[in-house]
Amino acid sequence: MKEFISQLDIKWPESAAEAVIVQKELGQKVQIKNNFKTLKIIAGVDCSYDIKNNLSHAYVVLMELDNLKPITSTKAELPTTFPYIPGFLSFREIPVILEALKLLPQKPNLFMVDGQGIAHPRRMGIAAHLGVLLDMPSIGVAKSRLTGVYKEPGFQKGNQTPLMDKNEQIGTVLRSKDNVKPLFISPGHKVDNETAVKIVERCLTRYKLPEPTRIADKISKQPYRQNNLFE
Repeated sequence: MKEFISQLDIKWPESAAEAVIVQKELGQKVQIKNNFKTLKIIAGVDCSYDIKNNLSHAYVVLMELDNLKPITSTKAELPTTFPYIPGFLSFREIPVILEALKLLPQKPNLFMVDGQGIAHPRRMGIAAHLGVLLDMPSIGVAKSRLTGVYKEPGFQKGNQTPLMDKNEQIGTVLRSKDNVKPLFISPGHKVDNETAVKIVERCLTRYKLPEPTRIADKISKQPYRQNNLFE
């Protein structure tokens, strides 16, 4: 992944006004249709912050879809350079995510990101942003709604309702575990709404979060010395 990412030519905005322009430009490249051949390895992505030291941390877990067993994990940290502004999370997190991805020993088939895909005012949540930059399939798995309207799904695991913005479905509200708050699933890039939900459901066990982002989140809360938690 290091050579692949090192070839990317990315210019990061310095203000919210510039960021809006970038989001609108990238938004024109988003594909909300299935455009992948194999789906064996998923990368779960999560981030955290060290506010005191102004650092952003990224955690990536590679996982086999068939058995949901982690293969390896990586982590990276960088100074946080973009301010916290709702709707612009990707500009804070993607730079450090790319650093963590450089350490992966192999290229995944799909990214599952803790955050929004197209369920975003400009259809450019962090999963969509990452997917377009890498031109790879991606899905956003968020714990809360950023935009759109929906009816509360039933309280049993698997119940779901569409997340809508006017006449456009921008995601799905999924009850991933009985009697817990639902997840907000939205395609990021090269995946459609229906398939995004099916992939997330394949990654659910007894927890609320699907395994790729659950493990990445778990790692983010457990400092460890090795770069690979599973060695």
